Amino acid sequence: MLTRKIKLWDINAHITCRLCSGYLIDATTVTECLHTFCRSCLVKYLEENNTCPTCRIVIHQSHPLQYIGHDRTMQDIVYKLVPGLQEAEMRKQREFYHKLGMEVPGDIKGEACSAKQHLDPRNGETKAEDSSNKETAEEKQEEDNDYHRSDEQVSICLECNSSKLRGLKRKWIRCSAQATVLHLKKFIAKKLNLSSFNELDILCNEEILGKDHTLKFVVVTRWRFKKAPLLLHYRPKMDLL
Repeated sequence: MLTRKIKLWDINAHITCRLCSGYLIDATTVTECLHTFCRSCLVKYLEENNTCPTCRIVIHQSHPLQYIGHDRTMQDIVYKLVPGLQEAEMRKQREFYHKLGMEVPGDIKGEACSAKQHLDPRNGETKAEDSSNKETAEEKQEEDNDYHRSDEQVSICLECNSSKLRGLKRKWIRCSAQATVLHLKKFIAKKLNLSSFNELDILCNEEILGKDHTLKFVVVTRWRFKKAPLLLHYRPKMDLL
């Protein structure tokens, strides 16, 4: 079988952010046109714009942040193609938390360990097969039963602001920062016996949240300088004009 070697330089245009010109970190894609950027770069850009930075298509007239989503596949591709990038990013995040005197979140610790296990420092090649072979069935079972308890956690208060829906008996919850708004919608729909989670809107600071936003993203962009818990409201879905 013939193999063809491709230089990283030849594909840089496909794995770099147009806004910062660096490799994609926390890759986030615009659902309207499928162009991808670093999440922090795109969020900052959309604070004052409602168009895609690449093709200038209007994402949404008033709520562009609802129409972007985390692109895990693209981020995995970038980390596999660029040797040392994931480890460097995890190291920066750990240094950031240590500088603030804060405990390093569990998900960052986990990703750092994963990066060390899967990256060969001699040549930058991934060793997924070797590490998976060493993992015992017992360790795998422990990992499966963790239910994201080792992740960074977020405390939330879910309040109903509509007379058409009832409030939750237990409105205070604590869950993984990697959970999304969609997870919360499904949770609320189940507790209220609604026929579909699509009937709900979840808001923060009176702004409707996109279903693909993680709770960590919501905290960083809308609750950064406020005390816990993160206050979210839910109501029957309203169509945006």
